[in-house]
Amino acid sequence: MFERTSGVLMHITSLPSPYGIGTMGADAHAFVDFLRDAGQRYWQVLPLGRTGFGASPYQCFSAAAGNPLLIDLDTLVEDGLLTPEEAREADPKGSPDQVDFDVIEDLRFPVLRKAFARVTPELQKKIDAYAEQEKSWLPDFTLFMSLREEKYDCAALWDWPDSDVLHRKPKALAAAREALKDEIAFRTFLQYEFHVQWHALRKYANQNGVQIIGDIPIYVSPDSSDVWANPEFFKLKSDFSPKKVAGVPPDYFSETGQLWGNPVYDWAALEKDGYKWWIWRMAQNMELYDVVRLDHFRGFESFWEVDAGEETAVKGKWQKGPGMKFFKAIEKALGEIPIIAEDLGIITDDVRRLLDESGFPGMRVMIFGFNSWEDNCHLPHNYVPNSIVYTSTHDSQTICEQIMDLCSLADADFARDYIRWNGHEPLAWAAIKTLFFSPASIAMTQMQDVLNLGADARMNKPATIGGQNWRWRMRRDGMNHELSSFLRGVTVTSRRYKPYQPPVEPAEETEEPTAETAEEA
Repeated sequence: MFERTSGVLMHITSLPSPYGIGTMGADAHAFVDFLRDAGQRYWQVLPLGRTGFGASPYQCFSAAAGNPLLIDLDTLVEDGLLTPEEAREADPKGSPDQVDFDVIEDLRFPVLRKAFARVTPELQKKIDAYAEQEKSWLPDFTLFMSLREEKYDCAALWDWPDSDVLHRKPKALAAAREALKDEIAFRTFLQYEFHVQWHALRKYANQNGVQIIGDIPIYVSPDSSDVWANPEFFKLKSDFSPKKVAGVPPDYFSETGQLWGNPVYDWAALEKDGYKWWIWRMAQNMELYDVVRLDHFRGFESFWEVDAGEETAVKGKWQKGPGMKFFKAIEKALGEIPIIAEDLGIITDDVRRLLDESGFPGMRVMIFGFNSWEDNCHLPHNYVPNSIVYTSTHDSQTICEQIMDLCSLADADFARDYIRWNGHEPLAWAAIKTLFFSPASIAMTQMQDVLNLGADARMNKPATIGGQNWRWRMRRDGMNHELSSFLRGVTVTSRRYKPYQPPVEPAEETEEPTAETAEEA
């Protein structure tokens, strides 16, 4: 059971910075300061991986690699790897409110290559030590990205022209590693820099009483080093394209369901191997985060499987997942891990039983309860203590958009009455107060709700690709004293504030004085 605490959800890319996208630099540390001053225990982020088509952090090229776009350039300047003028070459000079991923990627990588060119022998030793530490995944990822982007013109895995490389024939892989050794070295450098900057940020957060909740997508991208290196664990065709893909049937978000396109797991093969790949994946994430949120928890009980090639998710069927034996294998290998289960969507009695047996807290989202005719589980008075609850999420509309733009008149009136909005304070603040006073152990709010923003600040609209998805950014003046004071006040009053207790450093052992040392003194 988690303590009665609270936190804020905002992805790294949404932070302000001089370079068009949030990074792990000064503004990330300033956001930690904001959370500390606001009395918050948790900062929840989205997956940190290298994104592909559509810039979705839930479709990454690796389950372990970090996104180089999050590397802070000013830190590289401080480390002597860039000049200030070179760092400014990566400034897209665009909107401070939106991330333009295509422009930023075009500008950022040439600058990162300049930093790589200045790697000293001393720094290279540290990179080599990091590469040895991460040898379980890093060589496959760096070769995969080098092949994909430098040799195959960004072709998807199943369109690679060299069958021997695709099917990982040892001689073909050795030849590819030799031909692309400089590219592999560059991409190893990027992962090292990501690793160093992320762990510095996490350490700073922990030192200030802030823990980081990270998100683990249940599935991996079909076009990823994970699929290429471990095809036996996925339902694939002979060319490595998915045979069966994941999604969800028609639901709250879409009348035709959601067709994600990720290959579904061959759970029988994973079980036969002792779930070693998933154990590795969980261990990697616990190196990054203090708490992990398992996305699409219901997929571990039953998952929606659709034939590849279907245009919608309507014609799918439920297949059984691994159930509790999977979580027992994880716990046996890694011990007890602080896990949050994302149990939204179509939830059956079997899923509820799995959640109860696991002991993980489930999720509730306040805006899903704004229905004047229904008393449902998403209304705060129905929350159970062992749960993590949100005003809204990265996949939903904000509080203000829901009440002001999307609710019927009756539902909007009900919502205003329920959160006891008096018209004299920001609408979303009234919702945050209502959520924080609920019985749930952890109360989370999106930064967009703290800022009282509407439709323009939505992070993602499920079942859509491109558009404004994943692009929202906060301006620097959003981290202000008025907001931190409001959050701290409601956190203290709702008994969610827990003063930070720094870990006690063990005292150095001293020898008992002897006759000789006493005489010397």
